[in-house]
Amino acid sequence: MRKIFQIIAFCFFVFCSNENTFGQDKISSNNDEQLKEILFKKYKKEAQSFSKKEFDELFFEFFKKLNDENSILSKEEYYSYTMKIAAYSEKLGLLYKAEKEASEKSKNEWLAKNYQDYLNTKKKNP
Repeated sequence: MRKIFQIIAFCFFVFCSNENTFGQDKISSNNDEQLKEILFKKYKKEAQSFSKKEFDELFFEFFKKLNDENSILSKEEYYSYTMKIAAYSEKLGLLYKAEKEASEKSKNEWLAKNYQDYLNTKKKNP
């Protein structure tokens, strides 16, 4: 009986000790991760074959569209840009061994971008 009480008390403590566990919105869905993976594979070769000029054009086009107050990118458009930029960052790490760590960090930051965060910024800036 004492063991059961200890187990129940432990479970109660674990669940109640972290009040944020139940209050946070789920930002990233499994569907987003699947879409990102599909798009990364789809655009990896294309992005890694970009010249510096082509990449710069893509990068500035993305930020121009992000900052356009009159339009909102679709989820696929948003992730297409971020996955291409991530793939290009990976390419830089392969080409320049001294920059491998910075490139890997950049790639991971672009892979971690979230469409819901983008939509939230659009809501804040009508």
